[in-house]
Amino acid sequence: MQANPATLHPDASVTMPKLWDQKTLAQYLGKSTAWCERARWCGEGPRFVKLGRHVRYRADDVLAWIEENARTCSGEA
Repeated sequence: MQANPATLHPDASVTMPKLWDQKTLAQYLGKSTAWCERARWCGEGPRFVKLGRHVRYRADDVLAWIEENARTCSGEA
Protein backbone atom coordinates (compact mmCIF):
# COMPACT_ATOMS: atom_id res chain seq x y z
CA MET A 1 0.00 0.00 0.00
CA GLN A 2 1.38 3.41 -0.98
CA ALA A 3 1.21 6.33 1.48
CA ASN A 4 -0.84 9.37 0.56
CA PRO A 5 1.66 12.29 0.13
CA ALA A 6 -0.95 14.71 1.54
CA THR A 7 -1.05 12.80 4.83
CA LEU A 8 1.44 13.99 7.41
CA HIS A 9 3.32 11.28 9.26
CA PRO A 10 2.65 11.45 13.03
CA ASP A 11 6.38 11.81 13.77
CA ALA A 12 6.91 14.63 11.24
CA SER A 13 7.53 18.13 12.53
CA VAL A 14 6.01 21.22 10.97
CA THR A 15 7.17 24.80 11.38
CA MET A 16 4.12 27.03 11.65
CA PRO A 17 4.35 30.67 10.52
CA LYS A 18 4.36 33.36 13.19
CA LEU A 19 1.00 35.18 12.99
CA TRP A 20 0.62 38.78 14.11
CA ASP A 21 -2.59 40.59 14.88
CA GLN A 22 -3.18 44.17 13.72
CA LYS A 23 -1.98 45.66 17.01
CA THR A 24 1.33 43.77 16.81
CA LEU A 25 1.80 44.85 13.18
CA ALA A 26 1.11 48.49 14.08
CA GLN A 27 3.63 48.39 16.93
CA TYR A 28 6.27 46.74 14.74
CA LEU A 29 5.85 49.29 11.94
CA GLY A 30 5.45 52.28 14.25
CA LYS A 31 2.03 52.98 12.72
CA SER A 32 -1.49 53.25 14.12
CA THR A 33 -3.99 50.41 13.92
CA ALA A 34 -6.15 52.76 11.81
CA TRP A 35 -3.29 53.00 9.29
CA CYS A 36 -3.14 49.18 9.17
CA GLU A 37 -6.88 48.99 8.46
CA ARG A 38 -6.73 51.62 5.71
CA ALA A 39 -3.68 49.97 4.11
CA ARG A 40 -5.46 46.60 4.15
CA TRP A 41 -8.67 48.04 2.63
CA CYS A 42 -6.71 49.85 -0.10
CA GLY A 43 -4.44 46.87 -0.82
CA GLU A 44 -1.35 48.91 0.06
CA GLY A 45 -0.19 47.05 3.17
CA PRO A 46 1.34 43.63 3.76
CA ARG A 47 -0.49 40.50 2.68
CA PHE A 48 -2.85 39.19 5.33
CA VAL A 49 -4.79 36.06 6.19
CA LYS A 50 -8.45 35.95 7.22
CA LEU A 51 -9.21 33.32 9.84
CA GLY A 52 -12.94 33.58 10.23
CA ARG A 53 -13.47 37.23 11.09
CA HIS A 54 -9.93 37.67 12.39
CA VAL A 55 -7.14 39.27 10.35
CA ARG A 56 -3.62 37.98 10.86
CA TYR A 57 -0.31 38.85 9.24
CA ARG A 58 2.46 36.32 8.63
CA ALA A 59 5.80 37.71 9.77
CA ASP A 60 7.38 36.56 6.48
CA ASP A 61 4.77 38.52 4.48
CA VAL A 62 5.45 41.65 6.53
CA LEU A 63 9.20 41.36 5.91
CA ALA A 64 8.60 40.76 2.17
CA TRP A 65 6.36 43.86 2.02
CA ILE A 66 9.09 45.92 3.71
CA GLU A 67 11.64 44.70 1.15
CA GLU A 68 9.25 45.47 -1.74
CA ASN A 69 9.03 49.05 -0.49
CA ALA A 70 12.77 49.59 -0.12
CA ARG A 71 14.04 52.54 -2.19
CA THR A 72 17.37 54.16 -2.90
CA CYS A 73 15.87 57.49 -3.98
CA SER A 74 12.72 59.27 -2.85
CA GLY A 75 11.79 59.84 -6.50
CA GLU A 76 11.50 56.12 -7.27
CA ALA A 77 8.03 54.73 -8.02
